[in-house]
Amino acid sequence: MKQIIKTALIVILGNFTYALAVAFLIEPSGLITGGGTGIALFFHHLFGFKTAHVAFVINTILFLVGWRIMGRRFAANTLLSSFCFPIELHISEMLASHYALTDDIVLCTVFGGIIIGASLGIVIRTGASTGGMDIPPIVLNKYFGIPISGLMWTFDICILVLQAIFTEKTLVLYGIILVIIYTNVLDRMLILGKAKTQIKVVSKKSEEIRRAILQDIDRGVTVIYGRTGYLGKDTEITLSIVSTRELARTEKLVHDIDPEAFIIVSRVSEVKGRGFTEQKKYL
Repeated sequence: MKQIIKTALIVILGNFTYALAVAFLIEPSGLITGGGTGIALFFHHLFGFKTAHVAFVINTILFLVGWRIMGRRFAANTLLSSFCFPIELHISEMLASHYALTDDIVLCTVFGGIIIGASLGIVIRTGASTGGMDIPPIVLNKYFGIPISGLMWTFDICILVLQAIFTEKTLVLYGIILVIIYTNVLDRMLILGKAKTQIKVVSKKSEEIRRAILQDIDRGVTVIYGRTGYLGKDTEITLSIVSTRELARTEKLVHDIDPEAFIIVSRVSEVKGRGFTEQKKYL
């Protein structure tokens, strides 16, 4: 129950942050964006409808379609986001009507993209769906097997083109930058705190290095057996995953044991397992 309440609060907070960005930065500047919000903004700019009202209608229709086709479990996963965002957007629009944050189009584009990407990342990291235009790709994937990521990009492009027809060219270009920014921020949010560093060491003293990493760095080690390309000699490669803060210490440890050790360092997007996503076990 505690986890459910925690997830619900995070989803509400993430959607409210998204709504604030739309009301204070996207709507006043006339920027275009993708997803269900993009469609709502299209009707807002073209017919003068309230963005929150259109978003509510769109999310309600798509939620009912998803419920009918995908079942109750899917509906439960999208229920909160589908209906809390339009309500929070309405509240945010009322706040924005009394206070203007900025009329600088560049600031609106940059900070709008950062806030939207971060807020969507917060929601998705909880395992909840953002609802809205996430639903049609999932439904089409079920019936036709088309990749969801490709469908989402296709829908976003179509929504951007639809808005571009009735929007000033300069705002279209800024809108494209906005989408690029929030897409990149979203990707980084999804791996935030999960990225680690992989280190591979080729050395004649691999056994000493293995023991030192296990004892001094307190990280697991895997020994890979290989063969050198030039001399054709058998060799051992010591592989370990460490945090960014532990990298310099690990490199110093290795070079203290073998100054001629060959070290390969690479970035790993995500690591799951004991010592990272699970508690360490000490025997």
